[in-house]
Amino acid sequence: MSDDAPFADSVFGLGDLPAIELSILSRVGGRDYNEDACGHWHSEQYLCCVVADGAGGHGGGDVAARLAVRHIIEQASAAPLHAPDEVHDLLLDTNASVLSHRDDDPAQKDMHSTVVALFIDLSSGTALWGHAGDSRLYLFRGGQMLAHTRDHSVVQSLVEAGLLSPDQMRTHPQRSELLSALGTPTEHLKVSTASRPWVLREGDVFLLCTDGLWEHVDEAEMSASLARSNDPADWLARLEQSVLTHARSTGKPRHDNFSGIAVWVGNPMA
Repeated sequence: MSDDAPFADSVFGLGDLPAIELSILSRVGGRDYNEDACGHWHSEQYLCCVVADGAGGHGGGDVAARLAVRHIIEQASAAPLHAPDEVHDLLLDTNASVLSHRDDDPAQKDMHSTVVALFIDLSSGTALWGHAGDSRLYLFRGGQMLAHTRDHSVVQSLVEAGLLSPDQMRTHPQRSELLSALGTPTEHLKVSTASRPWVLREGDVFLLCTDGLWEHVDEAEMSASLARSNDPADWLARLEQSVLTHARSTGKPRHDNFSGIAVWVGNPMA
């Protein structure tokens, strides 16, 4: 992705489902190169969005992230998904694809990538999602955040054990330590999916993003900026400014790459 304005696109729903709009943003941040990757595909009936955050050094992490995005989109476009176990199987297959490319180049031998993916069936008006690592999917309805995915990370495990509050995750010294990501041997890989299809209605908003974004923008600011935004591209631009402002205020000129895809189902304040 270039450092231009957020890319925007529109997907028109079928039947009673309102128009779906999306926008994509990916920035290098304070790093020398961007190891994040984003992509989407849609037909008249289906929409697939993917965000990935690579790790493993230049020539490794960025490759893993691009491989993950490409593989998920290729497979979802060839055989659209309709059930949580299909999402789970696709993430396992994507992991196998990343592992299979480690021998392509010595620089790729340790490559990993987080991933989060959203799959919308426009004809049934339902959504599925899945993830590995600490790239997140946030779900908003009527302008309020309902939930977000739970990271496969050290700090998330500390939160679940009652040893850390959710607010402390963003500043904890172990916040970047993952318990799972693509590129992990299958027997150790952890992936999570939506437990059942989510029935869409007008006002639903999804944000898929890497930790370089959510680490600097808390849920309250996400909701507040959503209420002030005219469209998904405007919202991502506001989130970008929040990331940059917070990074400057905390003295982090070398802050991480940050990326996101915003998907709006009609009016987010409906």
